[in-house]
Amino acid sequence: MIVIEKEKTTKAVYSAYKDSGVDWLGEVPAHWEVVKMKYLFKDYSEKGKPEAELLSVTQSQGVVPRSWVATRMVMPSGNLESFKFIAKGDFAISLRSFEGGLEYCHHDGIISPAYTVLRARRKIEDGYYKYLFKSPTFISELQTSVVGIREGKNISYPQLSYSFMPIPPLPEQRRIADYLDQKCAQIDLAIAQKERMIALLEERQQIVIQRAVSQGLDSGVEMKDSGVAWLGEIPESWEVLKIRDLMQLKSDKGHPDYEVLSVYREYGVIPKSSRDDNHNATSLDTSTYKAVKPGDFVINKMKAWQGSMGVSNYKGIVSPAYITCEVDTSKIYSRYLHNLLRCKKYISEYNRISYGVRIGQWDIRFEDFKQLPLLLPPMEEQIFISNIIDEVVSKTARAVLDQRKGIKALREYREVLIDEVVRGRMCLGE
Repeated sequence: MIVIEKEKTTKAVYSAYKDSGVDWLGEVPAHWEVVKMKYLFKDYSEKGKPEAELLSVTQSQGVVPRSWVATRMVMPSGNLESFKFIAKGDFAISLRSFEGGLEYCHHDGIISPAYTVLRARRKIEDGYYKYLFKSPTFISELQTSVVGIREGKNISYPQLSYSFMPIPPLPEQRRIADYLDQKCAQIDLAIAQKERMIALLEERQQIVIQRAVSQGLDSGVEMKDSGVAWLGEIPESWEVLKIRDLMQLKSDKGHPDYEVLSVYREYGVIPKSSRDDNHNATSLDTSTYKAVKPGDFVINKMKAWQGSMGVSNYKGIVSPAYITCEVDTSKIYSRYLHNLLRCKKYISEYNRISYGVRIGQWDIRFEDFKQLPLLLPPMEEQIFISNIIDEVVSKTARAVLDQRKGIKALREYREVLIDEVVRGRMCLGE
């Protein structure tokens, strides 16, 4: 485990400070310069290098080759003559810089002409400005140079160029950059360890759930062949039915006053308003949305291959593109059904029976879905299995929450540390 030592309360400070005359900087070490940005960086626009490597401007990685970016990017078509050349050590003002600061360029190449390239007018330690330009206080200063509204917001360099920037002596810039490289690497490693722990906790939970719903919790029970290759052996007392035997398609519309629900791979069916990461727009007319009551089963048919389905605990309405089903709860316990049809064995089958040209547009038909086998333990065992799973899920959720709190604290510490060091609130040696 990586242990991050936070700077002691009695941190070292500089021997003398002066008023920078700038709100976002406040007092700075007395020997630092403070100048307008236009005297430190110029708007650099060199074009006509279509053969250069195409780069992406990202908030998380800076300006990097497109091959480094995990998410798929739309490749530009046509002539690249108008694309701007950017060199390692330059900075880019991206279309989202008002949120995440300026981006450091790690590699020579070309970027969209929509971006502004900044190149230093004098010798600097680019590592120092890499941290300064991503610091929370500097990002706040960027808001004074925002032009446009909503999705059209952008940073105007002609305005930003009049903002004041600190210039520590060059050796000090290098010392600050080296120090932050070391500290941030330690913090990032600690965060990565916590993220791995979360992945392990969630993986272990899935293993427990899958075993419980497909084989039961009694390892000493007599087993039999389920007759389905991908399900394998099941307890002797369990039945194998078809989904169609216990689930019927329904389509009850005309309830625009009901709460809008959404289906998540991670959470199942929940109120759309309970999450702020669902960017799918709700129709102004929800009279065509399908009504759902507690105990109904809902499938996001475009994302069934990811496991986006589940039993609803809520009364509400869902997109007309979803599949809604009524369940025979006299024979199958809702919580058991919810966990069974969301386990990995079933998700693999959804992948097999889904169709479409591209993965992101795969679809599943209820006619195919309802033919899948359905494992049916005795009702008492279904309830027992579901109660144990609820305990496992609750315990895992608490452990994951602890890890996420630790990650949040580390990220906050990283931001505060960067902010203090780049603005001279902490002395690393004069």
